[in-house]
Amino acid sequence: MATSNAKVGSTSDELPTSQRIDDLERIFAWFDVDGDGKLSAAELRLMMNAVEAELSIEDAEAVVRSADSDGDGLLDLNEFVKLAELEGAEEGKELREAFGMYEMEGKGYITAASLKQMLSRLGASAELKECMSMIKKFDLNGDGVLSFDEFRIMMKL
Repeated sequence: MATSNAKVGSTSDELPTSQRIDDLERIFAWFDVDGDGKLSAAELRLMMNAVEAELSIEDAEAVVRSADSDGDGLLDLNEFVKLAELEGAEEGKELREAFGMYEMEGKGYITAASLKQMLSRLGASAELKECMSMIKKFDLNGDGVLSFDEFRIMMKL
């Protein structure tokens, strides 16, 4: 997996934590199907479609072009992290608030139990097994819970 020596800028009031950077590195590695340390538009589209997010090749190419700082038509880890960080301060704050509503156990991630509890509060009942299935769709690193970055991807879909 590629590693980053560059400091990552943040659009929020807080600097990215090492856990957040680790999450982004894992997400990048998951998207980097051929393991070359770069994301192509095709890889981005394939992975977004894998989590049931319809992304056309044109949209994937536009995303890559918007963040491709070296002009090679691919996203390296630094470009990917910058893209993730630049998604918008306002949106980030709103997503943090929403994430906090679901992340009830104070652990920094959403569990199936906390998702079930929040859905119940919202008047939507779901079995724990259903909540586990919902989380699994967006659990990019396979740890059984949703990090903030995984939650952000889910909410954009």
